[in-house]
Formats: sequence, structure tokens, C-alpha cells
Amino acid sequence: MRFVHLLYVALLVALSTTGLHAPASLEARLEDVRAHLSTEQAFWGLYVADVKSDQVLVAQNAEQGLLPASTHKLLTTAAALDLLGPDYRYQTVLYFVGQVDGATLRGDLILRGSGDPTFGSPSWPGPDPLRTWAQELARMGIRRIEGRLIGDDNRFDDRPYADGWDIDYVTTQINLGLGFAVGGLSYHDNIVRLRMQATRPGAPLAFTQEPFDYLTIENRAYTAARRYGEAIRIERAFASEQVRLTGSVPATYRGTIELPVANPTRYALAAFRHYLEQAGITVAAELFDVDELPAPPRYDRRQALLVHFSPPLAEIVRVINHRSHNFYAEQVFRTLSPDGSAEGAARRIRAFLQRQGIDTRGLTIRDGSGLSRKNLVPPAVLGQLLVAMQHHPSRDAFVASLPQGGTRRSTLEDRLHGVPVRAKTGSLLHVRTLSGYLTTRDGRTLAFALMANNFTTSPSRIVRTLDEMVRTLHTAP
Repeated sequence: MRFVHLLYVALLVALSTTGLHAPASLEARLEDVRAHLSTEQAFWGLYVADVKSDQVLVAQNAEQGLLPASTHKLLTTAAALDLLGPDYRYQTVLYFVGQVDGATLRGDLILRGSGDPTFGSPSWPGPDPLRTWAQELARMGIRRIEGRLIGDDNRFDDRPYADGWDIDYVTTQINLGLGFAVGGLSYHDNIVRLRMQATRPGAPLAFTQEPFDYLTIENRAYTAARRYGEAIRIERAFASEQVRLTGSVPATYRGTIELPVANPTRYALAAFRHYLEQAGITVAAELFDVDELPAPPRYDRRQALLVHFSPPLAEIVRVINHRSHNFYAEQVFRTLSPDGSAEGAARRIRAFLQRQGIDTRGLTIRDGSGLSRKNLVPPAVLGQLLVAMQHHPSRDAFVASLPQGGTRRSTLEDRLHGVPVRAKTGSLLHVRTLSGYLTTRDGRTLAFALMANNFTTSPSRIVRTLDEMVRTLHTAP
């Protein structure tokens, strides 16, 4: 025994003197990346696992609930593919209840929504369905509509905003896909595009609304003589369709902002009326939300007049994760709930995760997009979800929904070029996250969830750190 002990000691000495140290652990390598880029002051949560063996390779603060930002969309899209299936399609249906008198419809035209996020969406190619319906009615010989245009949005509850959203999301925020209301009957992403152009110095700013004039806009903005530096300000009360523009723009200015509508149902109905009139149909009908009726319509014996089908869910999920589409994510999230509530959707997602064998302690779900600052997701939940989806029947649709490094028109367009990675990004104030899959140099597939919260250094430094961590995982033995 003494001989064996001496031999062991001699071997250790030989290894230390010749520099043949054991390779640093994967966690230590990631620590080195953070130290090199001076991001230790952030609160980090890390989880890395081998997909094939399910071996956990890195777990740091992995059970701690952290703000996920848009990596939260992984929960929404995975649960949707599981509960609805990749081939699921939304249906938006037009019903007519009344009488046809020659070229006149007398009665109720009911627009019944199902929560379709793509209905009339500018983010989706193809003809506008409301314009198509109006043209189809004109081809049927309809020239006048008398009665009521009713919007049935009862697929979702009547709470259009998620718990934990900032108030400026729905009042003054522009061009970041934040300021939208969720609705069982939604149209055009529930936003109005305001295209603006400078005129002459001292004159009011010129603007047009798309797809039609809907918002009431008080224009106090003007064109200045300077050549650069726009200073447009938006003033708007909560849940109001009245907007005031103030400030000034340079003489060369041309730009677009997106303004959320406060009432998606009325917006869809107003758009339908607009297109009916464009098609040459006189509309002598009032607009009604279904909640304004004494009782909701019954459809069990009603025959649909026209039906619009959405693209398959697999394609919608791809838009959500490739482009981090917040509106699409919220609509799909509410679809998961039988009553269209955020609480019901959260319960369905939690139950889905538990069926995958994932411990949901530390998990708090308030929305489907990750915009809420009340969401809390442990890195281990994201990592284990990614592993589980590699063995799920909807694996192909889920993996394809994640952008590869350098993919054009995705959130990874300017990141991780040449790295075999598919991942979802996340970004909020003081939050940057990245979760997905990568292939190592020796051919293994890793699932990873990298989360940085509460940092005060520059966000670009945190993003560089996340990307360098992915490169380190790729090259690690």
C-alpha cells in the first residue's frame, strides 16, 4: 500500500510539473467568458444539458425564477404545438341572420372571431380577408346592407392587456410591437400605421392612416427648417382612440409609427364597413360589440356565409420565434385557455410542462410574449423544456421555429454567424436572455438557457457575453 501511495503522489507531481492539467469544467469556461467581458455584476442563471443523454452539464442559479423576456415565447409556442397541433388553423366566420330583399341584406352580419393573430395582419402576406369578403358580397349582387354589423369577440375574455405590462406599452410606445390589445376578434395586428411626411417649414406635418382612417388624430406637429433630428411626441389617454401629435420634424423627414387601437372588435367592424363601401355597397348599419346585445348569438343552426382560415399553427409559431412577434404570441397564448383568459392559458402551460416531467416551482406566467415584468422562469425550466421538445411529436415544427445564427429577418440576423445554433433571444430593460440548441464540434446536441438579469452595464456587452458563451459551448470538448 505504501508503494502505491508513493506512486500516486509521484504521478501527481509529474503531471503538475509538465503542465498536463485536467481541462477546465464547462461552467468554469463560461465563468471565464463573463470575467473577460466584465459582466460579473449581472445576476446570471445558466442551464446546459446534453439532449441525448439528458446529462446536466451546467447549472448555475438554475432553479431561480428570472425574468425571461422573449425566451418566454418558448413556453407559449411549445405548449401550443402540444395542445393544438402544428396543423391547427384558426377560423374567422361571417354569418348573416335576416332576409335578402333583392340586392339588400336586412338583418345582422356577424363577424365571429377565434383569436386568429394573422387575420388582416400586415406581418402576413396575402390579400386582406375583410376586403376579400366585401368584394365577394359585391360579386353576389349585394348593393346595400341594413341592420347591424356585430363583432363576436367572446373567444377571449374582455381583458385586453396582460398583468405586468408597462402603461406606456399601450399609450406612447411606438414601433416596438408593444402597444397592442389582445382580442378574440382582431384585425391588422390591432395597430394603425401612421405614415408621416414633412411639408414646408412652419406648416403642419402631413400624415395618412393605414389601412384606413380610424383613429381621431389631433395634429399639432409641424415641419421645422432644420435638416435632422425628429422630435415627435404622442399624447394619449389609456384605452382611448384619440391621439395628439406634438413636436417637430426636419424638412427631410419621412417616417412611420404604429399606434395601437383600444377596441380591437370595433376596429375590425369599422374596417369591414370601410371595405364594403369601397366595394360599392351602401352600409346603413350600426356597429355592435356582441357584449352590447341582450344575449349572444347562437350558431348551432346557423350556416356560415363566408369563412377565412389562418395558416397552419406551425407557420404562425415560426413567425413568433423567428421575429419575436409579441402580438402573435399573445393571441396564441390566450387561445390555449378554454375561456380565453391569461390565467387559464397559464394553467394549461403549467400542466403541459408537468406532463413533460418538468418541475414548475419558481415559475410564474402572466402573458405569452414575455413582455410582462411579472413573469419568472427558472433556467432549468427552459432547458428541460428544450430537451423534452427534442422527443416530442411536434419536434420538427418547434425546432424549425427557432432562427439559426445569421438568419435574415430574424432576431439572430446580426448574431452568431457560422455557429450551428438555433435559439430564441430575449430583451427587456436590464434583461438579456438566449435559449435554444447548438451542435458541438464533436457532434453532440446541447440545450441551453442563458439568462442575465439586473445588469447596469451596457446591453451590448451582455449580448456579446451571451454569444461568446454559445461559441464556448460549441468548441468545448
